[in-house]
Amino acid sequence: MRKNFGAKPMVYPMPVYIIATYGKDGTPDAMNAAWGGISEENEITICVSEDHKTTENFLYTGAFTVSMATADYVKECDYVGIVSANDVPNKLEIAGFHVEKSEFVNAPIIKELPMCVECKVKSYDKESCRLVGEIVNISIDDSVLSENGKVDVKKLKPITYDSSNHKYLVLGDVVGNAFSDGKAIKNAK
Repeated sequence: MRKNFGAKPMVYPMPVYIIATYGKDGTPDAMNAAWGGISEENEITICVSEDHKTTENFLYTGAFTVSMATADYVKECDYVGIVSANDVPNKLEIAGFHVEKSEFVNAPIIKELPMCVECKVKSYDKESCRLVGEIVNISIDDSVLSENGKVDVKKLKPITYDSSNHKYLVLGDVVGNAFSDGKAIKNAK
């Protein structure tokens, strides 16, 4: 038997993104956003309402970065989501985050978060709150790379948002091989 929950923003996993921007005065800002994902090979789409300082900033600069929230920085990542830069302009500093400017777009990279997607604003629809960014670069700290130079998810420790229980969960266990394990069924026919 199944239980119906109705129309809810509930999928698993739901990534936890930290969107970072610069304000008109150059002040770095970041917010926590969970409703988004890759929408094309070089495109990311995220739901961000127009009342956020972050929205004002990316509309002004035409750029933003998206860092993957990690288990090592759960408190800090949650903090930038529950405090508005409209009220606390230095919330990144209070969270203990440090930034450097992206080489590719006019937006900050949060040094403590090891994976960052650097984007140009492709479009923003205030009615649907849909931000679409063109992925210009992805920068990843060496500390979370495997010996073969690929992302080691166990080292990265990205978190997912459990919207049903209001919890953050860490990702990392391998349970199969993509584009491979299904061949056992395919080849059996």
